[in-house]
Amino acid sequence: MSKSLYDTLEVSPTANESEIKKAYRKLARKYHPDVNKDPSAEEKFKEINAAYEVLSDKEKKVQYDQYGDSMFGGQNFHDFSQSQGGNVDLDEILRQMFSGGGGFGGAGTSGFSSSSFGGGQRYQEPNLDIEANVTIPFSVAILGGSHSVSVNGERFDIKIPAGVKDGERMRVKGKGHAQNGRVGDLFLRIHVAPSPEYEREGDDLVKTFDVPLYAALFGDKIAVQTLEKEIKLKIPQNTKNGQRFRVKEMGAMNRKTKQRGALYLKANIVLPKVEDLDSELVEIMKEKLPKTV
Repeated sequence: MSKSLYDTLEVSPTANESEIKKAYRKLARKYHPDVNKDPSAEEKFKEINAAYEVLSDKEKKVQYDQYGDSMFGGQNFHDFSQSQGGNVDLDEILRQMFSGGGGFGGAGTSGFSSSSFGGGQRYQEPNLDIEANVTIPFSVAILGGSHSVSVNGERFDIKIPAGVKDGERMRVKGKGHAQNGRVGDLFLRIHVAPSPEYEREGDDLVKTFDVPLYAALFGDKIAVQTLEKEIKLKIPQNTKNGQRFRVKEMGAMNRKTKQRGALYLKANIVLPKVEDLDSELVEIMKEKLPKTV
């Protein structure tokens, strides 16, 4: 049975959750459109995200491990995604495929409520509410904003509050089924797409950024792009690899306290290749640098 989703993430079908996540983050960094300017990188990035959405979800992974690429009409995953055209939302297609049919995110109409009628008789009113899943970009979850969804044959924008967490439930009034002058509501289960650059720790964010050896040794100012803007970060001399720098109020919004967490910037010291250094400098370093710590 073909395992093209595993091929997409470049992992073995026996890979565990940690290995799948590690492979995803590596590829997402490599093909992120902000980093990789190759015209094909954006489509590759979409494939990687869609594959990860399946393999990181235990229930979807079980289904895929059972049926493999037969779920894509016998095509491998790459050919399937290419056949859908350039503007397709692969995440939405996968959600529909794994919902067991019936529209966006597994929308349902099951359940009834009872009301009095006439001389004490009872009748059943259909539940017109819809439940669905929606995956939003990491940046929208942190900063808030509008996100387009397609439910019950209608596409519309919803307002996402800043700081929303994965698994939260949102109510959208008047977007359920309509019947006899009654309209139900839409209840959305929010899933936040993982970011190749950020980790969320409660209300705090953590981002790894590159620090040239010169800046780490002697200090310097480095431009760092955040979700909101570019900032200048002062790097002190003798900065260590993995050292964190705290930037206040640039994390996620706490929706209860209305306070924002911090952004922690984690230093990744980039060592130059010896062959790229001046030969005289190399000889001096060999002579002067301590050989033991």
